[in-house]
Amino acid sequence: MAQSYAKNQPAGFKNHIENVAIVGAGGQVGKFIAEAILAAGKHTLTAITRADSTTPLPSGVRVARVDYADRASLISALQGQDALIITMGNRAPPDQQTKLIEAAAEAGVRWILPNEYGYDIADPGLHKDIANLGDAHAEYRRQIEALGKSSWISVVCGFWYEFSLGGGAERYGFDFGKKTVAFFDDGNTKIDTSTWPQVGRGVAQLLGLKVLKEDESDEGACLEDFKDKFLYFSSFCVSQREMLESVLRVTGTKAGDWKITNEGSVERYKKGIEMMQQGDMVGFAQMMYTRVFYQDGSGNFTKSRGLANDVLGLPKEDMDEYTAKAFEFSKKGLKYPSSV
Repeated sequence: MAQSYAKNQPAGFKNHIENVAIVGAGGQVGKFIAEAILAAGKHTLTAITRADSTTPLPSGVRVARVDYADRASLISALQGQDALIITMGNRAPPDQQTKLIEAAAEAGVRWILPNEYGYDIADPGLHKDIANLGDAHAEYRRQIEALGKSSWISVVCGFWYEFSLGGGAERYGFDFGKKTVAFFDDGNTKIDTSTWPQVGRGVAQLLGLKVLKEDESDEGACLEDFKDKFLYFSSFCVSQREMLESVLRVTGTKAGDWKITNEGSVERYKKGIEMMQQGDMVGFAQMMYTRVFYQDGSGNFTKSRGLANDVLGLPKEDMDEYTAKAFEFSKKGLKYPSSV
């Protein structure tokens, strides 16, 4: 397809996004995305929320209350929006995203960020092993393309660092309370992982890009560069051993204070599957998190894909700062299935 330029567009063409709608603005990752967009000050942000929702929303967002059973209310809420960001918990009704995508097409929303924000679902082996119950992600993207009114951009940021490190041994292998860590294989496999604020900044910076390059001499990034593609960025590309080094610095402990064990990643993954089959959904988290640590490099998209961090102007972060947040997070004792 030939490159389109802003200079060739008809009168009245806006080469930037003005109006953004977000679903899940009060949720775990949605909150940080909303706050980053508001802080950037480039967009009018509208939170799409259920009419009966009592979830607190970030100050400064407009609110559009909807009824998911009423298609017209969804279309009305999305009228005039340039982009729709979808963030939903893992227990949201499976048809909710479908309804949003259909309404966005009807309302003429140009860009959709579907509900993904995690591991590299474009890696066929990795995604097959994790999405073993079906590939809804691909179905949503195909739906967007088939409707022909919107384009999608899928955010691949790895699992959320502070949540995954502090969220229990089934995730990154750490149990802060018991001072135990299970290294998968030798603990040296590097994966990409992102903090919640970095995910927020990444999305805000993406939507702040020009829609099209101005002309043939424009070498800057634009939204069209990522049309119907996967956008890769992260905070850290680290191994479990490097995570432990950060934990020791933050907690003021020594390696000898921790019980350190090793477990084969393939065997641990299979145990997670078995736990799921027996009705223990902690196994889902164990299966999913362990799989990105396979030694095939599928969790390291810094190496396999390259990152858009510089294109998006994302800062380098202090890993210890977010390890400290993980330590505080661990004290809350949040366990699956409240969230993955």
